[in-house]
Formats: sequence, C-alpha cells, structure tokens
Amino acid sequence: MKKETRELSSDAYQEIPGEQYKPYIGKLEVQPEFTFRAIFTGMILGIIFAAANAYIGLKVGLTVSASIPVAVMAVAIFRIIGKNSILENNMVQTVGSAGESLAAGVIFTFPALIIWGMKPELIKIFVFSLLGGWLGVLFMIPLRNLLISKQHGRLPYPEGTACAEVLVAGDKGGTEAKTVFTGLGIGSLYEFLMNGLKFWNSRPSWDIPSYKGAKLTGEITPTLLGVGYIIGPKISAIMLSGGALAWLVIIPLIMAIGENVTDPIYPANVLISQMNSKEVWHYYIRYIGAGAVAFGGLITLVRAIPTILETFKTGLTSILKINKHKDIQPRTSRDLSMLIVIGGAVILALFLWLVLSFWTATEIPVVSNLLVAFLMVIFSFFFVTVSSRIVGLIGSSSNPVSGMTITTLLLTSLIFAFMGWTTDAHLVIALSVGAVVCISIAIAGDTSQDLKTGFLIGATPWKQQIGEFIGVLTSAIFVGWVVLRLHKGVGIGSEALPAPQATLMALVVKGVITGELPWHFVIIGIFLAAIVELIGIRSLPFAVGVYLPFYLTTPIMVGGVLRYITEKKFKGSILKSKRENGILFSSGLIAGGALVGVGLALMTSYSKTSTEVLEVGYKWMGSFDSIASLIIFAGLALLLWRFINKRQ
Repeated sequence: MKKETRELSSDAYQEIPGEQYKPYIGKLEVQPEFTFRAIFTGMILGIIFAAANAYIGLKVGLTVSASIPVAVMAVAIFRIIGKNSILENNMVQTVGSAGESLAAGVIFTFPALIIWGMKPELIKIFVFSLLGGWLGVLFMIPLRNLLISKQHGRLPYPEGTACAEVLVAGDKGGTEAKTVFTGLGIGSLYEFLMNGLKFWNSRPSWDIPSYKGAKLTGEITPTLLGVGYIIGPKISAIMLSGGALAWLVIIPLIMAIGENVTDPIYPANVLISQMNSKEVWHYYIRYIGAGAVAFGGLITLVRAIPTILETFKTGLTSILKINKHKDIQPRTSRDLSMLIVIGGAVILALFLWLVLSFWTATEIPVVSNLLVAFLMVIFSFFFVTVSSRIVGLIGSSSNPVSGMTITTLLLTSLIFAFMGWTTDAHLVIALSVGAVVCISIAIAGDTSQDLKTGFLIGATPWKQQIGEFIGVLTSAIFVGWVVLRLHKGVGIGSEALPAPQATLMALVVKGVITGELPWHFVIIGIFLAAIVELIGIRSLPFAVGVYLPFYLTTPIMVGGVLRYITEKKFKGSILKSKRENGILFSSGLIAGGALVGVGLALMTSYSKTSTEVLEVGYKWMGSFDSIASLIIFAGLALLLWRFINKRQ
C-alpha cells in the first residue's frame, strides 16, 4: 500500500494558539514511539556526541547543538534497520541530543579542578552531572505548555523547528543523511591523516616581519571549519576581530613596552623581555579576556531581564499548579505530573545535601552544606526558566550558558568570601554549585528544543520527558570518563585542549574567594567589552575571541566566509536548500573530526607508543610545510562549497 504523503503544516511558522495547531501526526493517532530500539539508539548516539562535544568544547570553548545531526542519523539508521515511525526517530534525537548538552555543562566547569592542580573524581562528576541534568529536565516540564504551546509562533525555537523539518523530510524519503555521513567520513579521514599520521602540519604559522610577538596562524581542522559555517559570518568575524586585537595589537604592544621593564609585572614572575607571545597571553591576555567574557555574559543577561522576569513569574505560577484533568487531555498535551516535578526537585535537593555532607564532612558543617544545596536548586530553577525562554528566541547554540554560569559563580564566591569560606574545599564546593547550575541550564535549553520538535510533529510530551531523563543518565555515566581520558592523553589546559571556559571559571572562583585576582587586567577587559558594546557590537563573541588562542578563530572565519558567500549568492527557497546542505555537511565535518580527535586522545591516554607508531610526519615538506598545509585546508573548504552547491 502506498504511503500517505504529508507535509509539516504551514502553521508551524505562524503565531497561532497552540491548541489550534495540527501536528504532523494527529493528536488522536497512535504510532510506535517509546520503543526499546529508539531508546537504545538514542543512548548510543548520545554517548558519541557527548564525547565529540566534550572535545570541541575543551578545544575552542564553544559547543554545537547535536539535535539536527542526531535526527538525521536516526532517520538513516532506522531506514537501514527497517520499518519505523517518525515518532521513534524523534525519540532517538530526544535521548541522543541530551548527551551533547550535558557534555557542555561538564566541560565548562569540572576541568577547572585540573587547572587548579587537583584531580577530579569520576564518581563526583557523574553524581553532580546526573543531579544537575535531572534538575534541568524537571524544571522545564511546567514551562512546556506556556513557552512551547501557548507562545507558538512567538518563540520559534530554531533548532527544534529545524529538527522537525529533518524528521519530516526523512519520513518522506529525504537525502539529508547521505550529506551528513559524507561529511563525517571526510572529516574523519582528514583528521586522521593530519593529526594521526601527521601527513601535514595542523597549525601552519607565519611570523610578521619587524613586528615582534605577532604571527598569523590557524589550526586547520575540519571541526573548526564546520563550526564557522554553522555559527555564521557575523559571529565568526566578531570572534576573529577579538583575536586579532589580542594577538596582533595588545601582545606586540606589551612586548614592545616590556623590552625596557626591569621588574616582573604581577601575576608573572619573569621579565616581559624574556617572554614569548604565548607566555604574554598566559600571564596577561587571558585575564583581560576573562574580564571581557564576564562583562559580555552579564550584559547578555541584562538584556534578557524583561524575559527573565516574565518567564520566572509564569514558571513559578505553573510549578505550583497541579493538573487535575490529565486524563481528558489529548495525547500531545500530556506532561509528567506536577507532583513528580515538585517531589523530584525536593528529592534531588536532599540528595545534593547528603552528597555534599558525605564528601565534605570533615571540612564543612552539615548546616553549611544545606545552604549550598539550596543555592544549587534556586539558581538552577531561576536560570532554567531563563534558558528555556532564551533558546526559543535565539537557539541553543547561542544560549549564554557561560554568562549565566559566571553570574552563578560570582554570586556564590562572593557569599563564600563574605562568610570566610576560603579553603581549597570551599573552592571545590563553589565550583560544584556552578557545575550543577551550568548543566541544568544546558539540559533545559536542549529539552526545550526537543519538546518543540515533538510539539510540531505530534509526539507525546511525557514520553519525551522520560527520554530526556534516560539521555542524561547514560551520558553522565560516560562523559566524566571521556574528560579524564582526554586529560591523560592530551592534557587539559595544554595548547591542544586549552579548556578556555573552564579556565575562566577557575580564575573567577579562585580569584574572588582568595582575593588574588589581578583585577587591573580584568578591569581592562571589562572596559574593552563595554567599548565594543557602545559601538553596537555584541561583546560576548568578541570577548571569547580575545580570550581564545588566535589559531582557533582564523579557521572558524573561513567557515563563516563560506556561509556569507552562500547567503549573498542565493535567495529564497534556493538559499534555504543550499544553506541546509552546508549545515548538514558541516555537522558531519564537526562530528568526524571531533570523534577522531577523541579517539586519538584516548589511544594516547592508554599508550603514547600506539600513536607514535602511526606517525609518518610532515617534515618531508621541508620549509614549504605551512604553505602546503594551507593548500590542503583550502581543498577541504572547496569541498564544503561543492556540497553547498550540490543539487537535491
């Protein structure tokens, strides 16, 4: 029998009451949804993308939403396995996308312990990841009807809507999966040849003559090229401008002035004249960048104050209401009970208190830990409401998670400093507060997008919400292990994995609590970001560019330029098609490059000899290695452009 052809309703993009929207799968129609194969496939993909996003985040300080590639891979996998329903595919992406969001929260915070010279315990990462993730899911549940149904059309939830389009295209027989898998294969091969076999230089560079301390450089990976295309030309350019200011202006300026300085300038303990550009960045620029990022995150939060107040008010009202008419609601409107939300939040708060009391019994009184657990829950609830609303407007990839986390850490650290809690144990506890809140924020943003996808195609909300809990659990089990293996294999805080966000968190917490922060450099960064805001440029991506090593922002700009050319050359429906080609292929490049990077790091963590045996080396290129490497990277960029222009 010929399959009925359907389309996603045009009302998916219109501002209409949610109860009037007709989903792709009817409200009274029943299809397989919460099946073992859907849950299991989602768990596996969640683990894979959690590992990939952990690697990306530790390298560049940015994470990319995995919802779309997971949805595409779900369609492809089930097409191979056999007959399936669109609701099963949706369940796969619901469970799978939780992994990358949880990874973002983990790598933004816990590696700070490594930066401090401590050794994070795997069990602690797991417990705090799990509890923080479950808090994020729980607190999002009462907001679903308000933000996703009642404000349908007003809050577009871009990733959630894009996922719905991908799932519908797959249900009709779309070819998006081939594009993603081709990108994944090419990204994997490129990364393996470059960083596994060392066929060419992964970081070509050129010193600028007669300009000490300045050089042009780039880490020419498929991951960074893909990230640049996805985030677009504007953000890429702003990030590059921040990096150019730091590495082509401020560092050479410091080195020029420092030639005649006869005493070390705090926090350095060596003369500037004896430093290279990397050391100048380490001692000075990263504090300027930290101040700029902190200001950028806070100003992003200030802009959202009207949204915050409205959403917080309605969220508080919703969570106190218990729905007594669940049985008469259609399938597509049924959430988990508010009793589960309230009871679950209380239980998780008690668990947090007990866990903190057990692990810090000798250093911190039990009553003090009650305050800490209270801060975790209150900050989580507040910022989950913020995150869930903000991602509806600007998407998960632009969610200011770091700004909200820095705000949490600043407030927590100031409270600790006021109470005289300044020991190493208090540093760890303050960071734990930030970690739980950061993870809950990231998970809430992902849950919002997933529930929007479900709303558009006609999924059952309470089944998706259980799927989110499962996705958080399975990813929490593995992501801590991945982070620790990456540290053992490559070294978190090294050039290979600078962990910019975690380093920033470490600076904020330790600097505020101990009073050792070099505030003059931090304040320079604050004013720098403020000036950028005054001339009409969003300061957060600029600040991230100042903070990151320059070699990370230049290849991102190449991807951004290709996106710019795409949007200038094509218009209307053709633009939508070409842009989607680029995003899908870039998603594959990101996944392929990141997964091989993780694999090589894991191999090194077990045996450095195993990776040394593979190495061929690029020295055969002689003095032309940088030029040759750049030509190879240009070939990869041209390949991306070819896929952008391919016919459907």
